[in-house]
Amino acid sequence: MERLTLNANRCWFKSKDPAFSAYSLAPELSSFSGRPRFLLVPKGKPEARPLLVVEGRSGSASVDTYGSLTGQPVGARIAADVARWSAGDDGCSA
Repeated sequence: MERLTLNANRCWFKSKDPAFSAYSLAPELSSFSGRPRFLLVPKGKPEARPLLVVEGRSGSASVDTYGSLTGQPVGARIAADVARWSAGDDGCSA
């Protein structure tokens, strides 16, 4: 999950991708539940309900992605990026 979080930060935020300009990344990698994750929340509102959750399972390569952004036009891009990163490709474009 750390690699996925770093890729999301690099590809979506540090690159100043306009599709993600309204959001902030909130990593939650230290999880006692065994489900490290990162969240996308409205920019400037870290306490707001997450719009996207990308969650892993300790000891598994499985990654779950859910939240309202998955049903938006950017959802297909998110799904493609997360699938590619989960398969080991660290690139920013599909």
